[in-house]
Amino acid sequence: MMRQVELVERVKGYDANADEDALNRAYVYAMKMHGSQTRASGDPYFSHPIEVAGILTELKLDHSSIITALLHDLVEDTDVTLDQIESMFGRDISRLVDGVTKLTRLELQSEQTQHAENFRKLLLAMSEDIRVLLVKLADRVHNMRTLKYIESADKRRRIARETMDIYAPLAERIGMQGFKDELLDLSFTELNPEGRASILTRLEFLQSQGDDLSNLIVEDLKRSLAKDGVEACVSGRRKTPYSIWTKMQHKNIAFEQLSDIMAFRIVVGTVEDCYRALGTLHAHYSVVPGRFKDYISTPKPNGYRSLHTGLIGPERHRIEVQIRTRDMHDVAELGVAAHWKYKQSEIKIDGRQYRWLRELLDILEHTANPEEFLEHTKLEMFQDQVFCFTPKGDLIALPRGATAVDFAYAVHSEVGDTCVGAKVNGRIIPLRAGLENGDQVEILTSRTQTPSPDWEQFVVSGKAKARIRRFVHMKEREQYSELGRQILLKSFREEGYELSDKALGGTLKKFKADTLDDLYAAVGKGNTAAREVLIAVYPGVRDTAKRRQLWPFRGRSRANKAKSTALPIKGLIPGMAVHYARCCHPLPGERIVGIVTTGKGVTVHTIDCETLASFEDTPERWIDLAWDLADSEETHTGRLHVVVANEPGSLGDLSTIIGKNLGNISNLKITNRSLDFFEMLVDVEVQDAKHLTDIMAALRAAPVVISVEKARR
Repeated sequence: MMRQVELVERVKGYDANADEDALNRAYVYAMKMHGSQTRASGDPYFSHPIEVAGILTELKLDHSSIITALLHDLVEDTDVTLDQIESMFGRDISRLVDGVTKLTRLELQSEQTQHAENFRKLLLAMSEDIRVLLVKLADRVHNMRTLKYIESADKRRRIARETMDIYAPLAERIGMQGFKDELLDLSFTELNPEGRASILTRLEFLQSQGDDLSNLIVEDLKRSLAKDGVEACVSGRRKTPYSIWTKMQHKNIAFEQLSDIMAFRIVVGTVEDCYRALGTLHAHYSVVPGRFKDYISTPKPNGYRSLHTGLIGPERHRIEVQIRTRDMHDVAELGVAAHWKYKQSEIKIDGRQYRWLRELLDILEHTANPEEFLEHTKLEMFQDQVFCFTPKGDLIALPRGATAVDFAYAVHSEVGDTCVGAKVNGRIIPLRAGLENGDQVEILTSRTQTPSPDWEQFVVSGKAKARIRRFVHMKEREQYSELGRQILLKSFREEGYELSDKALGGTLKKFKADTLDDLYAAVGKGNTAAREVLIAVYPGVRDTAKRRQLWPFRGRSRANKAKSTALPIKGLIPGMAVHYARCCHPLPGERIVGIVTTGKGVTVHTIDCETLASFEDTPERWIDLAWDLADSEETHTGRLHVVVANEPGSLGDLSTIIGKNLGNISNLKITNRSLDFFEMLVDVEVQDAKHLTDIMAALRAAPVVISVEKARR
């Protein structure tokens, strides 16, 4: 355990202006307050904050960060309060300690919720001061170094998984390569000890057999650079076991097939020297196609800059080479901590300068609960990325597999919400199409557009998923509330009563609703029956009302049924509160009826749909519906059963006829094929029943079409 004098000397060694008195007071105070507490290893608990502080001194952080490390567990594990810390060490230290402290005193629903809440708090704190994250990462590094002393295997695995999913990517995002590699390797040791041991065994075997050619390659690279007058420091570094394991899994290859388990680094004086060195290497060795990356002209989001290239090097070995300046090297190894190496306590890093952090804050704003936030954050933190450009040349970093919708949300939330199309490298592409490195993406927008629930199925970034999910949740509630209000209005009028907010207000407690909107939404969602609400308001209805059978409506025409008694479908978005049945594909102009499904709203069927027979015993679930789409431009899907001649050009004739009649084929499935005929189901987007009838008439007139009917399944 580091002594008090040694810690102070370390800090004063790189920061002559450090507050020596405050460092001494923090050391003594933390030791006193932790008292006789011990860790799982049996060591005094105070050894942990001292080790965390020691890790931060290796990064040459300011004295405030070191003091925060010494005090970071006091609020959680002792009776010390933040007010006491503020009175003794000032507001800045108190704020930093608060950012690192866990929320153990909150009564949370589950352990998962607790971890998510802790991460939410950490994120908010580090958005104001990135030093909070540096202390937290050092804390996690030491905890992972001593993880083996925890008795519970499940707890060790949970901590290791959390470290791999959250803290290692966080370290990568701020450029802390050393922290990231150590956290991943320590997590790998716990989660897959056999895999790690096998890789280490093979690496040791290679070294014992003399197959480790790193020294030979380093010397050869030095000679090649020296011939062209490039002064450089060349070194080789073996990749970590976890990095090797990941590459084996990703490429699905055996260890013996890996040809780049070593990475070679060339450090030069200037940016110009970087490109000179690159030219020298490419002139002396064969280049591996597709392995060159220029992170100098296009830095990574965490500020990382280097040239990467793949070569067929000495002895025909395939090698990976990184070329950078000394300043670039410091940033690559220390990340954001490199700022303190040069400016020490004079600089204050504002976390909001990091785009990725702003993205996480946006996710925090648009998620409904902690678990959902943690889920989207993990998506956002994945290390595999693609780099695309806006038409103005701005760089947008996205997770691997990102689509145009992910890009739109990365540009701005409003751009994502109103996205209707995209151009990639000047060509229009589907919104769900994946993006590649270097793509230039232009997003097309419309003021009338809103996020589609379908987008959630193909977007991959946490921000996009959070924003879409929030919109869908919000819109679904609005839709259920409006549908429920219309159902209640209809139910009350059929019994001769007027629906009033005052009358419904007295029933809120009975139905466990806080507001009228809650009650409306419960009715629209099918969780509460409209008749139950009616009886709660007017108990006498129970005696006088007759159970209405809606099934006989099948035999009635619209002329015999007053339109005012049917519930109009107006202003409701299909797929949320209202769903169109896929068994009969109802279209405007056809007689329709609704079936209420608990938790899902209303499903619309045609009145002659055979599926309705299964609901005869539950007439209370039936609602008489009417189309009210006067100003709607919505299209509907009609399904046709078509038989065509099996001859060249018949499918082309079919699609041409449908297109000329302003229909659009959305799906086609061949159900039977013989020597003479094709039988198929064709889904056609149309405006209404008359539009589909016109298309059917046109198809029947075609010589190649044998028959066409509206399909019932």
